[in-house]
Amino acid sequence: MTGYRFRSEDIDTSRPHSARMYDYFLGGKTHYAADVQAAEQVLSVWPRAKVWARANRSFMHRSTHWLAAEAGIRQFLDIGSGLPTEPNLHQVAQRAAADARVVYVDHDPIVLTYADALLHSSPAGRATYLHADVLRPETIFEAPALHDTLDLSRPVALSLNALLHFVPAEQGPYELVSHLVAQLAPGSYLALSHGAPDEDPAVTARVTELYRSSGITVVGRTRDEVARFFDGLEQVEPGVTMISAWKPEIEQPLTEVTGADVALFAGVGRKVG
Repeated sequence: MTGYRFRSEDIDTSRPHSARMYDYFLGGKTHYAADVQAAEQVLSVWPRAKVWARANRSFMHRSTHWLAAEAGIRQFLDIGSGLPTEPNLHQVAQRAAADARVVYVDHDPIVLTYADALLHSSPAGRATYLHADVLRPETIFEAPALHDTLDLSRPVALSLNALLHFVPAEQGPYELVSHLVAQLAPGSYLALSHGAPDEDPAVTARVTELYRSSGITVVGRTRDEVARFFDGLEQVEPGVTMISAWKPEIEQPLTEVTGADVALFAGVGRKVG
């Protein structure tokens, strides 16, 4: 865990933040008036937002369980982790494998403020939090906290859930993911979920504008565009799908959803060389 403890004055509560809006959509308690106002504006034009958030959370649970229980992964790097709504990734992983080790990465100071909730690891495993920016990968991979927890010479599951739709084309999202995967050993995995355009273009345009007016860029991508993030990787069946169709037989869901309910794609891929 980073040694610097943020003070309350370091947290800007006057502007909405995507992680705190997500917490609100999930029914959490770690958000502020600006986040609630922005989230409610989104809900007014896109009532599915709460179902969307829960479907994404369910995929994180299912993919993490599969990676730990079926693929034998014992190390997880969760970038864009957001707030510690329970059960969190390390709890799901350690339920399947008590010795699993997890590093959470986020750049929102409020996440560090609540990081103690992340550190209730099983005795055999470990969970820690790293305050870093995915757009500056060196702040992640050069951090002592990362190397104190994970052995990058061994396979790691890289989790990028509901993150990349906040990375517009001009910031090089595909190059970014390729660079992140390149830091990992063969046998590592990429687990990814990504927002898609809504079936109603007018809804997509309105939600995009609402986020933009709050200072948050959001970009929906098609299935083919999401599949590009897995270039060079061996996709795990069933490949990139609507999020509820990715191994629905794994009993981890928070809510029942169907592919028609939410505009989200998801997939898992393996680094083979």
